[in-house]
Amino acid sequence: MTIQRHDTKARMSRAVIHQGVAYLCGQVAGPEARHDGIKAQTESMLARVDALLKEIGSSREQLLSATIYLKDGNDFAAMNEVWDAWVPEGYAPARTCVCAPLPADELKVEITVTTAVSS
Repeated sequence: MTIQRHDTKARMSRAVIHQGVAYLCGQVAGPEARHDGIKAQTESMLARVDALLKEIGSSREQLLSATIYLKDGNDFAAMNEVWDAWVPEGYAPARTCVCAPLPADELKVEITVTTAVSS
């Protein structure tokens, strides 16, 4: 059994790949967008997902599932505007969106995704 861990630290790995499936750690907006609104934070967060997908050899078209955590349910529609423009037509993953406290006051959204990885 082979398990690949990417950018592993004491607490977590940024991605773990097993049998062609990658599990990405939670992604939030970068420092440049953390004090901006939900749309900017969602764009920044998804750009970070894109970078990690590229790093592990995957893409938006290979997403299997996504869990989105919103600090405030009132941001659901605005977040979805950005999400809908980001997901390629015909490739929407299974998705869950929940309201939850986030680890820093300025954060409005976090995502974790599972994706297939080309071998």
